[in-house]
Parts: sequence; C-alpha cells; structure tokens
Amino acid sequence: QLQLVESGGGLVQPGGSLRLSCAASGVALDRYAISWIRQAPGKEREGVACIRRWGGGEKYAESVKDRFAISRDNVKHTVSLQMNSLRPEDTGVYYCAADSNPYRPSCTILPPTASWGQGTQVTVSS
Repeated sequence: QLQLVESGGGLVQPGGSLRLSCAASGVALDRYAISWIRQAPGKEREGVACIRRWGGGEKYAESVKDRFAISRDNVKHTVSLQMNSLRPEDTGVYYCAADSNPYRPSCTILPPTASWGQGTQVTVSS
C-alpha cells in the first residue's frame, strides 16, 4: 500500500523560499502521477502543481506559475516542490497526492481520486 509523507514546511517571510518533499513507500513511485495540493483555512482545496509518472508534463496553477517548480526522482522515491517568491496567500497545508488512475496521458492538478499524505504546514508571514 502506498504511503506518502510530506516534509519541509515552516514559517517563512514574504519573498522567501521553501522546498517541500514528498517521500513515497510501499509501492513504486513511478506508478503514479503526483500532485501538490494546498488548503488554506476556510478555503477550498487548490491544486498547485502536478507531474507525470516518469517526469515531464508539469502543470501549474496560474497563481504559482513561474514561482513554483515540481520535480521527481523515482529512484529515490521522492517528489519535490520548490517554492520561491512566497506570498502570504501561499499559506496553507500542503499535501502530495498520488493519482489513483495510472492511465491518464497527462497529469491532473487536482485528481478526483488519489492517495494523500498527511500534509505539511506552510506559513508565509512577516
């Protein structure tokens, strides 16, 4: 059974950077397209970025385009999210999610069915 564990969250000032990691175990990571999804207090979940099973085909929400970068290393069973030029509105709990459908030709930022990690808190504040 796939297990996902996020890390790397924390408190950062506006304009700063953080790098989130998602470590997978239990099942080979290359079976899954991976998304990063965030949720701020009182708001709907928002898909942030996704990457295909073997890398490439990255997609980003408009709100993070040109500031965030998703990458993966299937040998190390990790997916990362590099976040630069952070803004207060980036605050939230960040989750990695593995798309339950392995047959999509491209990744989906907010997959309808997925396995989720427990999340890591990101707070952007001065």
